[in-house]
Amino acid sequence: MSLSGKDVAEIARLLGESEFSSLDLKMGGFTLRIRRDGSSGGRWVADEVEVDEPDQQDEPQGSAGVEPSPSPPPSGSAQPATVADAGEVDVIAPLLGNYYAAPRPGEAPFVQVGDRVEPDTIVAIIEVMKLMNSVRAGVSGTVTAVLAENGSAIEKGQPIIRVKEG
Repeated sequence: MSLSGKDVAEIARLLGESEFSSLDLKMGGFTLRIRRDGSSGGRWVADEVEVDEPDQQDEPQGSAGVEPSPSPPPSGSAQPATVADAGEVDVIAPLLGNYYAAPRPGEAPFVQVGDRVEPDTIVAIIEVMKLMNSVRAGVSGTVTAVLAENGSAIEKGQPIIRVKEG
């Protein structure tokens, strides 16, 4: 059993409406401990997140543990996921949550097709329980595809952009 981006969003919504001050969640090798930060807004802060990666032999060879989306993404800047060509590498989501291509609504995206990136270039934000997590390219090259739809729920390990190295 795993949590999807929708699951995390629903947990965040329920916690926001509750009077609880903390949450401890353990599912298999996944542990999440969060608490209210004590401010007047009562924001939730991740206290501890642990994920035990399953042994590679637990999954079929070639599987990244991510199910393909049942239908192509709606029209927009995202492109359907395809196999990377030689010299291309996918930047994958390091955690599940909501994917954002820009720092704020209405602003230009972090990267677009044709942009040059370096390993430290921020290419996206993934929101998990109201915490914004920057995603860095981790590779030098040119963006050849944006694979995730802005504002969509994504899974850990899902490709979000593709970069031609060099």
